[in-house]
Amino acid sequence: MWLPLLLFAFQVPCVQGVPIELAASPGWIEKGPAIASTVHEWLIRGCTHAPESRKLEVAMPRPALIALLCAAFAASCTQAPPPAPDNPNVKVSEYGKTPDGQTVLLFTLRNRNGIEAGILNYGGILVSLKTPDAKGEFADIVLGFDDLPGYLAKHPYFGALVGRYANRIAKGKFKLNGQEYTLAQNNGVNALHGGLKGFDKYIWHAEPAEDGEQRLRLRLTSPDGDEGYPGSLNVAVTYTLTDNDELRIDYSATTDRATVVNLTNHTYFNLAGEGLILDHLIQLAAEKYTPVDKDLIPTGELAPVEGTPFDFRKPQRIGARINDPHPQIQAGGGYDHNFVLDGEPGTLRRIAMVQEPTKGRVLEVSTTQPGVQFYTGNFLDGTLKGKGGATYHKRSGFCLETQHFPDSPNQAAFPTTTLRPGEEFTSTTVYKFSKGK
Repeated sequence: MWLPLLLFAFQVPCVQGVPIELAASPGWIEKGPAIASTVHEWLIRGCTHAPESRKLEVAMPRPALIALLCAAFAASCTQAPPPAPDNPNVKVSEYGKTPDGQTVLLFTLRNRNGIEAGILNYGGILVSLKTPDAKGEFADIVLGFDDLPGYLAKHPYFGALVGRYANRIAKGKFKLNGQEYTLAQNNGVNALHGGLKGFDKYIWHAEPAEDGEQRLRLRLTSPDGDEGYPGSLNVAVTYTLTDNDELRIDYSATTDRATVVNLTNHTYFNLAGEGLILDHLIQLAAEKYTPVDKDLIPTGELAPVEGTPFDFRKPQRIGARINDPHPQIQAGGGYDHNFVLDGEPGTLRRIAMVQEPTKGRVLEVSTTQPGVQFYTGNFLDGTLKGKGGATYHKRSGFCLETQHFPDSPNQAAFPTTTLRPGEEFTSTTVYKFSKGK
């Protein structure tokens, strides 16, 4: 950066509006790299307009500017950059590059018990989750791919952070404050998981913990009009792998204009690490669910689960009633339904438990959200080759997507998903791993 700056300084006829902090700060020479960035920003604007958030208050003769740049250059050469925080519990490695040359990083969180979670800054994707079985043998229990090209190609949201609106919005339209907004219809006639380029297809700004904890914070700004949604939305998602064998995901968002928000993680679990999930036992704390129409849009009814294949208040095999003639099972091709969770939304409470009988792994899910989408991989058709060359057939994995209800922007009786300026959306979901007998 320095050589172009020096050449430019020799050529400019006037040197007006030097940033005051560069001209007057007694400690500027120790900040060589920062000065280079600031002066570069100033010069490329023709030395007449202020860089954003800076006041240009003084003029400087050209020779003085050249001297300043040379001194700052020397400072930057002699002063080593600050060392990166040493966190042995968050390993960072390059995972690949996007077609436009952006680097995708893999952050591997590891707790004291050996559990590992691998997370990409691309889509916030949970690419691996290695947990022990009843014998202490570790295996990866989430579906996905071995490398980046699999995630860059079309796939069913394996492990991804989903937004701006997770799940479906009917006919890709909703009204807010009297104005109708039109979204991409990327799931038949409906909008699904944020649109053609949802949050799962962005590179997020990643901030690994500097305090030695197994934690990764991801940030993203979705601009006003992104995929048809109003408002500039600032989103933060934090993954924390605790020493209590919990993977905690904290979500937050703010906006500068009224909008709708529904954020979740779309991980496909298989607690055996292979095969189908039909023999997994699942229990859900839900007395009601939201029936859907032929396009998988909620009808608006909150129907009781009692006496239906949707009653998981006591542990049941996932496959026990998955082909039941019940109209709702037939509509979804299995389970692809939102369950209305017991307890008070906004409070963290346990809402699900899943146990795999052969390996003995147990998954417990707690959340502050009002609903969870229980999905049994109905659209996996054997065409995708996953980790280690595995073929992902129907029922190869299940999802427990904690969420607000599908199509809430069009359903006044559902908990609201509207977020307004001055408000903050927050939610927490915790996946706890243990070993059964």
